[in-house]
Amino acid sequence: MAEALRQRLVPGGVDIPESSVADVDDLCEFLQTLSAPQVIRGLVGDWPIVQYGKQSRQNLGEYLLRCYSGAPLITSSGSAATKGRIAYDESFKGFNFHRSHMQLQEFLSGIESYADQDEPPTLYVGSSLLEHWFPGVAAENTLTPSLAKPLASLWLGNRVVVSAHFDFPNNLACCVAGRRRFTLFPPEQLENLYVGPWDMTPAGQPVSLVDLLEPDLERFPRFSKAMEVAQEVVLEPGDALFIPSMWWHHVEGLDDLNVLLNYWWRSTPAYMGTPMNVLKHAMLTVRSLPIEQRQVWRDIFDYYIFGAPDEAIAHIPDAGLGMHGPMDENRSRALRAELLNALNR
Repeated sequence: MAEALRQRLVPGGVDIPESSVADVDDLCEFLQTLSAPQVIRGLVGDWPIVQYGKQSRQNLGEYLLRCYSGAPLITSSGSAATKGRIAYDESFKGFNFHRSHMQLQEFLSGIESYADQDEPPTLYVGSSLLEHWFPGVAAENTLTPSLAKPLASLWLGNRVVVSAHFDFPNNLACCVAGRRRFTLFPPEQLENLYVGPWDMTPAGQPVSLVDLLEPDLERFPRFSKAMEVAQEVVLEPGDALFIPSMWWHHVEGLDDLNVLLNYWWRSTPAYMGTPMNVLKHAMLTVRSLPIEQRQVWRDIFDYYIFGAPDEAIAHIPDAGLGMHGPMDENRSRALRAELLNALNR
């Protein structure tokens, strides 16, 4: 049923451009040239963790245990009725999974006990920093996708389905074990994805409320427009997918054990903060203004932020630029202190 609906919504599908590891001389330089998703087949195929995964679940599990720090994993568990989907519960006051802590051995035993079931209960470990939970994996499976220091995380689970969401940093997702299907949507598809609340999320990022595998087009009619431009790919172990900042991605684990290692990095310094904070502040201060005032503030944002900001301040002498000047660490700290003082009044 799910595959039939997928074909009905996306006849033939839209392929993501692909290259192979042989086409990439300098990964960092290659990724800097990209502004759209790109698959790199075989990029991490020689990693030890990939080779163990290709041998068997048992060999991969033993390798992970050798690399494990012993810190309890943050796990998400759900009944078979969820069909692997990480989502809200029917009341919308919580979620359809239970969050707890497990040791890696307990998690792997659970995975093994559910293996080969057509509709297993959900067992999932989301973003887990390599340096904290799996230092051995970090030491033996290395990649440098960016000049900036990337954040490396491991994801483990059975046939888990994570609804479409975006990340602010760029993302290089490396498939380590099992197969994963990614369905990507350009950032401008926001209004067609029916995104849930931004302040109550399953894992930190707002997610689409649409079940992509069984979409309710009566409730979410515009979703068919998003599927017209969706891009899909199935990653095999050793493959990698570059997901640019702000691209929505829906992720499905297709096998009994799926392991993914990803890298996040920003194109701007961390001291500049995140635009998410701006959105939250705008919810607080701008959204409930009379429409005439909201229009004025939209024009102000367009003029100083989204338009041609250099032209907007060209008439101000350099000595008087203040927060309009180039943002460096000192200026960002001063501006942050001013904001905190204002918010605490």
